[in-house]
Amino acid sequence: MPIKVLIVDDSAVVRNIFSKELSVDPEIEIIGTAPDPYVARDKIVHLNPDVVTLDIEMPRMDGITFLRKLMKHYPLPVIVVSSLTPQGSELALEALQEGAVEVMCKPGPSYSVGDMSLNLIEKIKAAACINIKEVLAKRLSLPSKTSTLSLTRTTNKIVAIGASTGGTQALEYILTAMPSNAPSLAIVQHMPENFTKSFAKRLNEISALEVKEAEQNDRLIPGRALIAPGNKHMLVRRSGAVYYVDIKDGPLVKRQRPSVDVLFDSVAQYVGKNSIGVILTGMGSDGADGLLKIKQAGAPTIAQDEKSCIVFGMPKEAIKLGAAEKVLSLSEIPQAILSYA
Repeated sequence: MPIKVLIVDDSAVVRNIFSKELSVDPEIEIIGTAPDPYVARDKIVHLNPDVVTLDIEMPRMDGITFLRKLMKHYPLPVIVVSSLTPQGSELALEALQEGAVEVMCKPGPSYSVGDMSLNLIEKIKAAACINIKEVLAKRLSLPSKTSTLSLTRTTNKIVAIGASTGGTQALEYILTAMPSNAPSLAIVQHMPENFTKSFAKRLNEISALEVKEAEQNDRLIPGRALIAPGNKHMLVRRSGAVYYVDIKDGPLVKRQRPSVDVLFDSVAQYVGKNSIGVILTGMGSDGADGLLKIKQAGAPTIAQDEKSCIVFGMPKEAIKLGAAEKVLSLSEIPQAILSYA
């Protein structure tokens, strides 16, 4: 049976574009559209969609309030499709906290309708397989801030982490468990531009680490986590004993920019045995090949296990390749990282 999708957006133009683009895929059926949450509520009850795409800034009721009510009374997978404005990115991150399974940006100067359509189709298919009640249970079970684990010495290890769907919650769990002198972290989380800056800001506020959206030539030093900016690739390079990041344009890699593989490939090449590779929840196969290269370079590698993943796609592909030295629950990963440091 095709995946039944309801599109909720106050723009008639956006509703028409999404309906036309998504209907191209025979596995997706657009069962309806709604211009605001009140109309959406009635259509959800009567049409029983499998997945909802949701705008945030809408008349009569904002998307966050609607999402909160939906998750309480009628939980189902929701993909937030928002604008590229800083305000939109802050709200999209709040939506993830309220139970949305994914955030995407609307088409813009750097994100064409074609790119958006392909990505949205993939995300809808992944979302349709998600047990939203398990997602909500895992979200509620995560502490707002975990006690940091002890680490008695500083280190120049580089921890490279890749994540996609469900990764914002997983990264929050890991980073809030890190002590202030933890090894430096280079992170790719599949998110659009602007969203990553807001995400980094939030993590910086709740963890003992310095967390920031990476900029060209930022240094990787103990106690700092750098998050690849949306719509840019991030690579690690070495100059003497110092590690820096390069922020670059470039083609999509496995339909992603930033790409986990791009980061992992550079880590395998320039950091080698001094790195730790970690691949977390997410759809697709981005990062699997790169994690194998990190392992072949002599470094320890970790994949998140199926039970604790929101989407067991990226870790599954890495495990199939033999790229993961250890397969661990999310709750075990912070201590494992520190044990290698």
